[in-house]
Amino acid sequence: MTIWGIPEFNWENAVMQEIRFHGRGGQGTVVASVLLAKALFKAGYYVQTFPFFGVERRGAPVEAYLRYDHDKICVRTNVYEPNAVVVQDATLLNGVEVTRGLRPGGWVLVNAPDIPETLKGMPGLRVASVDAATIAADNRLGTRTHPIINTAMVGAFAKILTIPPLTAITETISEEIHVKPAANITAAETAFEQVRTFDTGQTRVVES
Repeated sequence: MTIWGIPEFNWENAVMQEIRFHGRGGQGTVVASVLLAKALFKAGYYVQTFPFFGVERRGAPVEAYLRYDHDKICVRTNVYEPNAVVVQDATLLNGVEVTRGLRPGGWVLVNAPDIPETLKGMPGLRVASVDAATIAADNRLGTRTHPIINTAMVGAFAKILTIPPLTAITETISEEIHVKPAANITAAETAFEQVRTFDTGQTRVVES
């Protein structure tokens, strides 16, 4: 099958997959990668996740990496050619090359009310957006100015990947998040339903 003229990728039967997370210090970027890794582990995958810090201060760019596979993972390098990228702060698009090395047909998920214009001109990629900041604020996760968006982003990413199942996400949140677990689960479920994909070839929004 193809989607938007791009061959559809079979995530469930794939060999090792690599995901790169981009965020800023204080947004829970590393926690997001750990939550998704543990949910994938629940779904039967081998996983590996670790962060990369530059300047260690609040608001500084942060990266985290995640690998998953049906077989044991032996590679230990950073992720240079991801199959998918998660962008927790859309302002990073102006100063960080978040799509560097992204494989053709790969996903970019960005925390934004709509698809940023800079991503609309990138054919060959699959792009999705979710207003994780509003979802988090509505659930009183953080504040309006500093929302905690990681659980919403993980829920949205599970939808576009189609794995792990949402139940694995919510179970992981329940086990790992001890502050407002119910609100975090609601945020993940809401983002799962509200994430939107963008057809870079047809320049139109495709409702999920």
